[in-house]
Amino acid sequence: MGNSFPDELATEVRSRRGSLRLSQRELAELAGVSERFVRFVEQGKRTVQLDSLLALIDTLGLELRVQTRTSSAARALAGPRANGEARAGSELRDGPEVGL
Repeated sequence: MGNSFPDELATEVRSRRGSLRLSQRELAELAGVSERFVRFVEQGKRTVQLDSLLALIDTLGLELRVQTRTSSAARALAGPRANGEARAGSELRDGPEVGL
C-alpha cells in the first residue's frame, strides 16, 4: 500500500519548496500563512485548514485534484456494476476529474 495523503503531500511540498529555494518562512509569507502551518504540512500533520493548504499549494504552483477512486472500497460503494457484474455491452467509466 502507498503512503497516506498527508505523507505524500508533505513530501511534495518539501520537495517543491526546496526546488524553489524558499525557506519555510519565505513560503509562509508568500502564501499568507504562518510558518508553523508550513511546518505542520511538511511534517504530514493530519489536521490542517483547507483554505490555508490551498493557498500554500497555489503559491508553490502545485495542484490538488479530486478524482474517482479505483480502490476496492470505492468499487464496493459503486455497487454491483462496478464489481464486474455489469451487463454485456456496458462499459465502466471513471467519473470526471476535478481540479481544485
